[in-house]
Amino acid sequence: MNRLFGPWPLGRFNARLRRVRGSSLKAGVRAVLGSWTVGMVLKPRELLMNLGCILLSPMLLSALAAEPKRPELISWFGKTPTLDGVISSGEWSDATEFRGVRDWVSEFSPVKDDSDLALRGWVKHDDQCLYFAFEITDDVLYGIDTAQWLPPENPDAHELSPKGFPWFGDEMEILINAPNTWNGNEGAEGSGSSWQMVCNLTKSRLGGVGTGGLLEGEPRSDLKAWATYQRWIQTKAQRAAARAKPEGKGYVIEWAIQFDPCLEISPGKFYTTALGEIKVGLNIALGDLDTPEKGEGNFGRFHHEQWFAGAKGTRTQKDNFGLLRLMGKRRATGGNGVNRE
Repeated sequence: MNRLFGPWPLGRFNARLRRVRGSSLKAGVRAVLGSWTVGMVLKPRELLMNLGCILLSPMLLSALAAEPKRPELISWFGKTPTLDGVISSGEWSDATEFRGVRDWVSEFSPVKDDSDLALRGWVKHDDQCLYFAFEITDDVLYGIDTAQWLPPENPDAHELSPKGFPWFGDEMEILINAPNTWNGNEGAEGSGSSWQMVCNLTKSRLGGVGTGGLLEGEPRSDLKAWATYQRWIQTKAQRAAARAKPEGKGYVIEWAIQFDPCLEISPGKFYTTALGEIKVGLNIALGDLDTPEKGEGNFGRFHHEQWFAGAKGTRTQKDNFGLLRLMGKRRATGGNGVNRE
């Protein structure tokens, strides 16, 4: 078959694009085109025909549509908050404030109304810990306004072991890539270098089913990662308070993350404020269960799962994370520290 009009250019392009997936789209296309033209001399007509095939590639169109968003937050040095599940007056006034989640990445059904699901968040740090607070608006609280129904995929979803689904419920997740480096499309390892932890409103490692708090996250199938996460919870290297609002229609999470052992920026080296500004990879998830009917067609019958950064289907990969700038001893002087460009 004539290679100008047959599948050769498109097939070759798609094959090379597959091999660079997990990198940014620009880097991938650069790598593909760079390798494709080595040793080749194309006439103008040939060049135009092959470029036309590339531009029509389904993989390229898919990659364009799924280019991860990578927003940025700034963490300023501030006073130590009290982790009690209550946003007290002035407690987070020295922190960066951010909001969501209609403009976040939707893994399942998109959020169209703030009264359905919305978030007001804060981030800051002191000499020992990184702190997050989340005030969530949620019209229906799973296990409080509803029964604790189980997903068809896993009747043991509430078992507090690797067999369970720690994120099944109304929940938040924090994902950190402390060195802000990656090799391909890998996710968190479950170590001080990169991790994914869960705070669930209605179950926890320390309080069991019925009490909100921290749970071991992903990769939960990796027993070393699971043991690391459990040790962090039990030794209070990570702490969180999760509390439903007294008036209903939402909840509050406050979360503390010790620099050592949870922010390992290079082997054996953990972040300290003496290092000044550094950038770490960050993603945040807000999961929302309502009734099974509202989640019809979604995995686990989740209604919503909204992500601060990344793209649908790849949001847990380290190359999909946004950025968190830890500013050492510098304090906020104005602005809200959010950069969504």
